[in-house]
Amino acid sequence: MTYNEALHQLITNALKEDIGDGDHSTLAAIDANANGKAILKVKQEGILAGVDVAEAIFKQVQPNAVFTAFKKDGDAMQVGDIAFEVLAKVHTILQCERLVLNTMQRMSGIATLTHKYVAKLAGYKTKLLDTRKTTPNFRLLEKQAVRIGGGTNHRIGLYDMIMLKDNHIDYSGGIENAINKAFDYVQQNKLSLKIEVETRSIDDVKKVLAIGKVDRIMLDNFSPERIVEAVQLIDGKYETEASGGINYDNITEYAATGVDYISSGAVIHQAVSLDLSLKAVII
Repeated sequence: MTYNEALHQLITNALKEDIGDGDHSTLAAIDANANGKAILKVKQEGILAGVDVAEAIFKQVQPNAVFTAFKKDGDAMQVGDIAFEVLAKVHTILQCERLVLNTMQRMSGIATLTHKYVAKLAGYKTKLLDTRKTTPNFRLLEKQAVRIGGGTNHRIGLYDMIMLKDNHIDYSGGIENAINKAFDYVQQNKLSLKIEVETRSIDDVKKVLAIGKVDRIMLDNFSPERIVEAVQLIDGKYETEASGGINYDNITEYAATGVDYISSGAVIHQAVSLDLSLKAVII
């Protein structure tokens, strides 16, 4: 499924959830042929995200709606800024209002927090990854918000990368079995999937180096000192990723180890929605 197809499906489901058998408030109070204008007002500073999605929402409901963006995704925003205006039927504006706001507020919160994390990595080679710790049925846009904020997406789901974590390893009977089975699976099924394996100790790292057959080694819950040791052992043969126990306050210390990636679920699941408002303009 393409991004546009997935977005169309997300919008369809979200509108169905909100409108149900009809927006009875609007049906009762507003003439079906009335046209209107609305603006998106910024009420909290941060990084703006979701402008393109807002346009897609309005135009999915009313293809001839006129959407004019004054700011774009990734722009810094200040209180009082106007992000966009839309000219459409009043019914369209009111039916889309909550979905537009919920989406943009959530995405802007994630983009803003991601931007803060990424700023702390300036001067280091380390890239910030997100995780699969996302809101069900909203991952598409949460991960887009991470990209808008300057982060890098990890795998999108269980289908686009093989990631052997602790439970896979334990259920497989050990790290060697897990890697060999995964490698054989990829070869037999002719899949172009990267293989990442989680390690929980320096001994695990040494085992992986002896086995090979992977693309990336995750260093899970390692101290910065242990990551330095692991990165030296790996010596550029495989990509490296630090995960677990990393937060805004200590991320720079981990980046200084020379690790290629740092993954953080916090940029999504700890992000706070920003305050935006869709206001009617009388014309």
